[in-house]
Amino acid sequence: VQLMESGGGLVQPGGSLRLSCAVSGSQPSLNYLAWYRQAPGKQREWVAGFTIAGAPTYADSVLGRFTASGDNAENTIYLQMNSLKPEDTAVYYCKDFLTSSWGQGTQVTVSS
Repeated sequence: VQLMESGGGLVQPGGSLRLSCAVSGSQPSLNYLAWYRQAPGKQREWVAGFTIAGAPTYADSVLGRFTASGDNAENTIYLQMNSLKPEDTAVYYCKDFLTSSWGQGTQVTVSS
């Protein structure tokens, strides 16, 4: 399985971004995926979990601001990020738990 994130960028505090993670490979699946992020000088942290057959789960730090979703037809999961804060600045990664695969990451910078 290969994962490719996109959609990062520079946004002002309070703004929004939508990240995408395209899943490809011999048997792509939107089950047991997750979003992580890593800020400079910090450990990578879990942000949200997603499986197509269940409800997404979220870290307390993003609950109510971020929404994970998926599109089976596109083999893609999304992370809608609203009310962004400077502390959300990080490289965001998606992970496939079934294969332990990671994407290359996409940079999100929240700054005025």
